[in-house]
Amino acid sequence: MDSTPKITDLNHVLAYLAEKFPLCFTIKGLVKPLKIGIFQDIAAALGEDERVSKTQLRLALRRYTNSWRYLKSVQVDAERIDLNGQPCAIIEPEHALFAAERLKESQAHYAEKRKQMQATKQQQDPSKPAGKKNNKAEKPSLKQKKQQKQTAVSTQTLLTEADVTISQRVKVKIGTKPVSGHILDLCKDEVSVQLDSGLIIKARYEHLSL
Repeated sequence: MDSTPKITDLNHVLAYLAEKFPLCFTIKGLVKPLKIGIFQDIAAALGEDERVSKTQLRLALRRYTNSWRYLKSVQVDAERIDLNGQPCAIIEPEHALFAAERLKESQAHYAEKRKQMQATKQQQDPSKPAGKKNNKAEKPSLKQKKQQKQTAVSTQTLLTEADVTISQRVKVKIGTKPVSGHILDLCKDEVSVQLDSGLIIKARYEHLSL
């Protein structure tokens, strides 16, 4: 008897969630903040479903809640919804603040990445003036020096995979202050952390503290 093929592509997993829970998940347009702990509800509802694994569900949920359109929806006094689209809680100020900081950080990272890509293209284009190429090339190196200084400070409390375990409570440095949560998965260079706000993020070990 043939086994049911697994859905591994995260975009397809999200489409499957939108198909299964259309009042909760949406692929396009406006989204609504999700209930804290909704992963457990999804896992229970799809417990006998062989098409998706819990790992893929976690990754898909993390991508959904880290998207810009989702982070923009996390506003003070907005309503969280459950799998049936029913209001179940109100967004608290600290959760809205975290989402705003996460959005700002993500957009800044994207802008910096585009900036570096454009600088690389200009360096490879012989028609561009040499002086302009050199000025563009200097900017990433200055940012790298700043990141190196920040890393040097963070290594004073650097954690490794051996220091943490799944379900352990930790604090993740995001923006200007650490945010509490618990560990979902461990990898060689980073971990998956579910924050108390319900968001699931990836973090490097040097950004964790106990």
